[in-house]
Amino acid sequence: MTLLQVDDMSKAFGANQVIEGLSFGVSPGAIHSIIGPNGAGKTTLFNLITGIYRADRGRVLFDGRDVTALQPHELAKCGISRTFQNLQVFLNMSALENVMAGMHLHSDHRFWPSLFHLPMITRRDRELAEEARRLMAFVNLEDYLDAHASAMPYGALKRLEIARALATKSKLMLLDEPAAGLNPSETRAIDGLIQKIAESGVTVILVEHDMRLVMGVSDHILVLEGGRKLAEGTAGEIRHNPDVVAAYLGESARKQ
Repeated sequence: MTLLQVDDMSKAFGANQVIEGLSFGVSPGAIHSIIGPNGAGKTTLFNLITGIYRADRGRVLFDGRDVTALQPHELAKCGISRTFQNLQVFLNMSALENVMAGMHLHSDHRFWPSLFHLPMITRRDRELAEEARRLMAFVNLEDYLDAHASAMPYGALKRLEIARALATKSKLMLLDEPAAGLNPSETRAIDGLIQKIAESGVTVILVEHDMRLVMGVSDHILVLEGGRKLAEGTAGEIRHNPDVVAAYLGESARKQ
């Protein structure tokens, strides 16, 4: 069974061919990593899957449905969420409000009940706030329940963004370099959180340069080079693939 299928996808920016003829599948309930050198097309691929970019050729199937032409908010309704390489947190809001912002698809937006603050609206807002607190606890942010986002450290903000993505109740989460800029302790926390998310039933696609993290958490790894598939397989297979070692990992990766 395949949750996400990318078929023959290509994307160019002018004369720069970033993704070319790429096809792969993602099985449900697993952690899939995408690795490759800078410029391999990893973030562009994420943007194509999540509707930010439009492919020149190819299609994306999600849960058996062709979602190639859908907008990002429509894909969120289908069950696809993501985080970004550069933090996209609302620093003018509280931590709890940031998580609740991810719940907008599940909120009651009817005009008149909202205008008059009818009990059904107040009750639903309380339920969403409680769910946001639960998600903050899930990502180990209990100490920041009453914090303003602008006062939180960088590592906590990384986890806050993941909590907001979880708030959409997604089936598939794309994490773009969640360990970037983190110290070893914070990276270990993200490592454990990624595994926890997968264990909860959410399929994860991870783009990450920290090879120790990638090799430790991944069920399946796809390696890109120049926008093309160089190799794919388990962590053990990728670690010992001579083409991957030569192009990207280096000999030291065999020992990790």
